[in-house]
Amino acid sequence: MEQQSIQWRRDKVQELSSQGNSQRDIAKILRVGIGTINRDIQYLRQQAKENIRKYIDERLPEEYEKCLVGLTAILREAWNTSQQTEDRREKIQALSLAKECYSMKLDLLTNATVVDDAIRFVTDRSKGKDREQVKSSLSTSSSDSSNEDDKESKEPDYNDDDEKFDKQGEEKQEQDTGEITTVNQVF
Repeated sequence: MEQQSIQWRRDKVQELSSQGNSQRDIAKILRVGIGTINRDIQYLRQQAKENIRKYIDERLPEEYEKCLVGLTAILREAWNTSQQTEDRREKIQALSLAKECYSMKLDLLTNATVVDDAIRFVTDRSKGKDREQVKSSLSTSSSDSSNEDDKESKEPDYNDDDEKFDKQGEEKQEQDTGEITTVNQVF
């Protein structure tokens, strides 16, 4: 029963946070301490990171392989059709399909570096977090635990204004250097 109420509260915290409410506002709305909201948000962030890590580690390589195998099968069938048909229109359609398959395979294969980078990023981040947690647990003193329920997270509330500044900075950099930058992000 208590676990259900905690899950309900965390679901509400996520909902209210996604609507742009600050931690302080969420605490007032749900009538709980700001420390509770802070811990719920930390828990939700950790869950999201684990979900992404699991998806990248387990699901993404499998789906990637399925796409390559499927495209190869379609490509083989398109070539067979183009060689066996006498109808010129059907032959052109089959060759067009083959061309499209080659293009899609090329996209997948050239973007494999993005997949590899994402996997490496998640692996490196998890190793770095483990080291930080060990350092953190060694340096934590008993005075840090005083009245944790009244503390608000030092992490800023993220909003659209930050994105505007990031985009303006990128645009300025592009103008200064004359280069167009592309960012691949993993979420």
